Amino acid sequence: MVLGWSPEQISIRLNIDHPKEEGISYEAIYQYIYAQINANGNPRPRCEDLRMYLTRRHRHRQKKNFRQVRKLYKPKLPSIENRPKEVDKRKVIGHWEDDCIVSKQSKDRLKTVNERVSGLFLIGKMKNGSIEESNKAVIDKWKVIPSEFKKTLTRDNGVENLGWEELEKKEDVKIYFAHPYCSYGRGSNENGNGLIRRYLPKGTDFSKVSTEDILKIEYLLNSRPRKRHRGKTPLEVWYNMTGVAITY
Repeated sequence: MVLGWSPEQISIRLNIDHPKEEGISYEAIYQYIYAQINANGNPRPRCEDLRMYLTRRHRHRQKKNFRQVRKLYKPKLPSIENRPKEVDKRKVIGHWEDDCIVSKQSKDRLKTVNERVSGLFLIGKMKNGSIEESNKAVIDKWKVIPSEFKKTLTRDNGVENLGWEELEKKEDVKIYFAHPYCSYGRGSNENGNGLIRRYLPKGTDFSKVSTEDILKIEYLLNSRPRKRHRGKTPLEVWYNMTGVAITY
């Protein structure tokens, strides 16, 4: 919750990360939060007031017109195990990875989208960690990418990525999910995120980072000579393989 996750998101994520263990409903999380509050609306002795992390705060838990015990939703995600083998070989352009970088200073986040062969790195801005903002960021950054170069997208199991079916349909791309807590299959993106931290170190408030700042960082990363490309930049490799120029 400190990271801005809602009880609903926490409930879903627990089922993804711990599928063999008994889950907990978001209603139970809400009840726990408000169990720490007395009748006057103040925290009980030695209890933490977790209401500060809720988007909508109330003195007491609002009554709901549904049963307390509900069957938990456990989404079935397309596994990286079923991803085409050509993705690992890094020979065919058009296979992407994405990730999300969180700011502890605000709800704003960065969505990074990386092409595996060229190393082309795109950076988008998210107002929060919602599914809608995640999809919007990818769609916005992909506007400059022709459809034939959007073959697959590999991502982690973050709650913000659970709107994958809508994104698949919108962009006509196949989406796969890496194993929980494992960056295998998304190594390029992990490395790119590390480079971003050179310009935006931990502790940076992303709400104060402008679109111009992001584009500048994106350009610096994409115009940086790469050893694996024998000194060529991601922009040069991308253009040579696709004929599509990315301009800033």
